[in-house]
Order: sequence, then C-alpha cells, then structure tokens
Amino acid sequence: MSTLPTGAVPWVHDLARWLATWSHRPLFRIRIHHRSRVPSTGPVVLVANHSSFVEPQVLFGLVGRRAVFLVKAELSRGIAGRAFRWIGQIMVRRGIADREPLMAAVAVLRSGGLVGVFPEGTRGTGDVAHAEQGAAWLVRMTDAVVLPVATRGTYRPPGARRRFRPKLDVLVGEPFRLPVQRGRTGLVAATEDIRKHLADLVRELDEQRND
Repeated sequence: MSTLPTGAVPWVHDLARWLATWSHRPLFRIRIHHRSRVPSTGPVVLVANHSSFVEPQVLFGLVGRRAVFLVKAELSRGIAGRAFRWIGQIMVRRGIADREPLMAAVAVLRSGGLVGVFPEGTRGTGDVAHAEQGAAWLVRMTDAVVLPVATRGTYRPPGARRRFRPKLDVLVGEPFRLPVQRGRTGLVAATEDIRKHLADLVRELDEQRND
C-alpha cells in the first residue's frame, strides 16, 4: 500500500522533499532538536504550530520520511496546484465540512503514512491558543500516533525589521497515543489534549531560545 494519496508521483515527492531539506538553509540558521523522536514507520498525525509559509516546507523536508500535509485549497489553482498534487499534498477547503480530503488523509494513515496538520487552521503568532478538530478526528478514525512539533523563528511581527539569517528552531516532542471517545464531546476533549500538548511544547521551545 502506498503512503501517498492517489495522484501523487512518488519520485516527484521524494525529489521535492530532498529540495525542501536544503532550500531554506541559506535564509535561516535551522536547528533541529530531537529529530530521532519522529517514528520511522507506522501511522502518524504530526501537529505543528503555524506562523508563516515556511513551517510546512521546512517540516516537509526534515521529518526524514514521506510526509503528506493538509494544504489550503486556495493553493490548488494552476501549475502550483498540479505540483502540490504530484508531491502528494492534500487540498482542504477551510470552513467547509469537506469529507473527501479528510478521507484521503485517512487512507494515507491506514497505509502507515504520516499526515501533517496545523491545528490552528491559519497562520498567526504560533502560540496555539485555539485548535480545529481535524487532527483529533483523524486520530479517532485511524488510531494513529500523535507527534507534536514546535517551530519558532519564522514569525515577524508587523513593523519588525527583516533579520539576516535568523535562527529557526524545530523541537520534536514525544509521540503519544490519544484515545478519542465517540461523539462530539470526545472530539472536543481530544482536540484540547492535542492543543495543550502542542502549546506546552511551544512554550518549552521559547524557554530554550531565551536561555
């Protein structure tokens, strides 16, 4: 079984992942902490905070295995859209109960793949003050392991000056199992568990960067 969604071209995916590993190093001083915590096999729902366009690209290249991310559907037009599909990324329409892409992600997980989700749903400060329910739903459908990953260094507050090669830190948390109970109540509780794990990891990374 393929760990990529239908329509993906495996060699294009692998080439893009190799390029992503190196493409941002001229722009950032990238430091990866505890990359060995990424499970090398089996279904994984990676959850990460989101401050800029950079995090998905950096994580795509640095997790060390094939990775399928949920990408906003606004990027699906034209040549860019075709490229995303060849690479194997899944387009999701925000604010809509869009079952097709979620079931595509379920298929990837059930085949033993890794699916990346940004639970905040949109870019912001990356503090994970809120979270959408998609990650918890995927875990409930597949019993995948949850892998929290925190990133810092990509967010530039409004009015702040652009820095030359700022430090970009990626902290991989401990993977954990998350039992998700039935019904909406179970989904809400599991979403809060995911949000708290990720927010705590972001705070841990902030403390490390301030030492």
